Amino acid sequence: MEWRHLPPLSALRAFAAFAEKGSVQSAGAALNVSHAAISQQIRNLETHLGIVLLDRTARSASLTIEGRQLAEALLDGFSTMIQRVEDLTAKEVVRPLHIATTPAFASNWLVPRLPEFREKHPDIDIMIDPNPSLTDPSAGGIDVCIRYGNGRWDGLQSEELLPSSIAVVAAPSLIGGQKITSPADLVHFPWLQEFGTSESTVWLSENGVHDGTVKGGMIHLPGNLMDQAARNGQGVAVTARAWVEDDLKAERLVLLFEGSCEKGYHVVYQPDALRPSARLFRAWLRRLAQKRD
Repeated sequence: MEWRHLPPLSALRAFAAFAEKGSVQSAGAALNVSHAAISQQIRNLETHLGIVLLDRTARSASLTIEGRQLAEALLDGFSTMIQRVEDLTAKEVVRPLHIATTPAFASNWLVPRLPEFREKHPDIDIMIDPNPSLTDPSAGGIDVCIRYGNGRWDGLQSEELLPSSIAVVAAPSLIGGQKITSPADLVHFPWLQEFGTSESTVWLSENGVHDGTVKGGMIHLPGNLMDQAARNGQGVAVTARAWVEDDLKAERLVLLFEGSCEKGYHVVYQPDALRPSARLFRAWLRRLAQKRD
């Protein structure tokens, strides 16, 4: 396809509008420009092609034979384009709002609060993808991600939603009377790790406990089950302190170690790819973050 030979699209559009509407005045109204602009665009098109498209000998201009041939092709082409755009945009309107986050965040924070958003926007269908894998929001795909980290992800925009330190916790029944003063004191206990992540393994490695050193083994399970398993005394867990705050106060869990509160959960999105439903969801999350402050 020789794109360089194609006349300016604005001129083709003006001529197609004239062919459809029958006058420069009606074509100008359809394109929201003056009738003089339509006339000029058609003359530019004739100059570009080197042929006469309109017979101007009568009071009202009419299409020449060549003009009718070109108009037929353009109207078919533009009609197909318009219909396809309408089909695609209609699909975007009905496509559910796609939110990706971790199972722990979904079960502990998002799902309990979601009825408030649904009450405000009952017409928006929602799809929550509780997946520990790191996925990026993109046009036509995931609308909004909620991630744990420092808020810096290349090519994406983020807003802090919930600050939280990382806590290492266990049930009192698991620890018993053993005194825990260093990570090495935990190597004989079983450990819990969210399926699809390496948070526990990374924390142990960063604190001098390397692969193969943990004698109690590692249990991998979904994040929304990990905290419950920790409460039941099934292992030591590395989790966001926000999820176990009530358990610590009630002494169902004990805090063994804690990191600095420089990270948290962030709303992550592509600014240029936010659909109206995603903008409403982001605004709702902002209000919740402000209430927290």
